[in-house]
Amino acid sequence: MFSKIWTRKSTPDCSQPEQLKKALHKADAVIIGAGAGLSTSAGFTYAGERFRTYFSDFASKYGFTDMYSGGFYPYSTMEEYWAYWSRYIYINRYQNAPKPVYGTLLRLVQDKDSFVITTNVDHCFQKAGFDKKQLFYTQGDYGLFQCSEPCCQETFDNEALIRQMIEAQGYVLAPDGQLTVPENTILKTSVPSELVPHCPHCGKLLTMNLRCDDSFVEDAGWHAAAERYSEFLRRHEGQKILFLELGVGGNTPVIIKYPFWRMTTRNPNATYVCINKGEAVCPNEIAKQSLLFDGDIAAVLAQIK
Repeated sequence: MFSKIWTRKSTPDCSQPEQLKKALHKADAVIIGAGAGLSTSAGFTYAGERFRTYFSDFASKYGFTDMYSGGFYPYSTMEEYWAYWSRYIYINRYQNAPKPVYGTLLRLVQDKDSFVITTNVDHCFQKAGFDKKQLFYTQGDYGLFQCSEPCCQETFDNEALIRQMIEAQGYVLAPDGQLTVPENTILKTSVPSELVPHCPHCGKLLTMNLRCDDSFVEDAGWHAAAERYSEFLRRHEGQKILFLELGVGGNTPVIIKYPFWRMTTRNPNATYVCINKGEAVCPNEIAKQSLLFDGDIAAVLAQIK
């Protein structure tokens, strides 16, 4: 459908923030498409200091150097597996992002009819105050378990159990959600066997509700959100829509990027905006309808706040 000729903004353009302000002001509706780059800009990084703060014991024991690698490590027991994953889930789902990027975004669109479609699974939109009914988490949620079989199209809230796993390793949960370690405490890298989660229906192990293969559970909430998104698109068809793509990479372009391009092509009243460090591109077919920002999302949003 699109040519292989791309438009890319590689140099700063001081007029672009003002153009984005105008496009936002004129828009009848705003559709936000968010990828991992948005949470990275908000401080949810998976290596470096944040990794060392929470996983230095795992790093010393198993040799990996970032959270993603730790997630794929072949732990010898489920008790070790869930010790790792409970920390991972807690800091990336139940703690707030270090930087207020999501709050800035909310203030920019709060007076607009808006909807969010995201591949992120960290719940940052809701924690920032976005209405749950305006969100579609296409790839799952760190806050949900599902049967590993799966024996049913059902998900299970995991917050209470994740907190128990965290405390069983020696952490103390502060009222603000931060994790502290009492003096002279050596953290455990395993959890008690009774905390390993099992499906209440079939007894199989539970796993995270994350889309990684064809066993991903699309529960009733997932389908309801998908229908609300479809209805939002139908209701605003042909109107002045601002497609605001934030930090969407090339791993799953068919979920957000390609549909945004296609809908912009079909709607001459639409504007496509891409903010993505190193990956701000669009097809030439929609270049005249597009604004591309090759830079940090937090910095760009701060310019138009």
